[in-house]
Amino acid sequence: MTSKRSSSHISQRYDDELAAVKSQLFEMGGIVEKQVNDAIKALLEVDSELAERVVIDDERINDMEVAIDEDCGLILARRQPAARDLRLVLTIIKTTTDLERIGDEARKMAKQAITLAEEGKAPRGYVEIRHIGENVANMLSQALDCFVRQDVELALKVAQDDKTVDLEYASAIREMMTYMMEDPRSISRVMSIMWSLRALERIGDHARNIAEHVIYLVKGDDVRHVGLKQMAKTVHDQ
Repeated sequence: MTSKRSSSHISQRYDDELAAVKSQLFEMGGIVEKQVNDAIKALLEVDSELAERVVIDDERINDMEVAIDEDCGLILARRQPAARDLRLVLTIIKTTTDLERIGDEARKMAKQAITLAEEGKAPRGYVEIRHIGENVANMLSQALDCFVRQDVELALKVAQDDKTVDLEYASAIREMMTYMMEDPRSISRVMSIMWSLRALERIGDHARNIAEHVIYLVKGDDVRHVGLKQMAKTVHDQ
């Protein structure tokens, strides 16, 4: 009887540890989402004060990544999880890394907003920032949602949306390059827009990564380096 109680107690503590790291991850995700939205707003409104807050708050995201990694490392060492639990811990570690890198990209955008506040608003590119920014912010929100719900269909949609963002990014960069050739005086300010668009495109890539991690968690198949057709097949296989 004592052995059963002890085993049950250990199992409950283990479940609590897994729940705690998941909770930390979702908290980190919410903070990163806000960072991205604030960085986009700072760019569109050329708001240097908001941009400064994004830059400063990036340290909080870095600290959360370290804390979650440490907790996951302890779980791996103490509990030696197997099968689905092992995939969960690995997925949390990988997702945390992607969230930290999204925070880095938001910080880059905020720095460009500060530069534009100092040099003057760019003559072009804000429509593209708004449009691609909305799409990427939505991708990130859905990527986090599909993790919470372990929804592989939504994860597949995020991956598909990333392809659209890549095409929109390429088109926007071509347009910005053409404009700079027509008006060389605008090069410095338009480059800030281009670097910001690049950051948004990278955020989309990381959102896709998170979605792929979810598919790995649920299905047990690594889909990081497969095409969308193969990914869809993995998602729909029973």
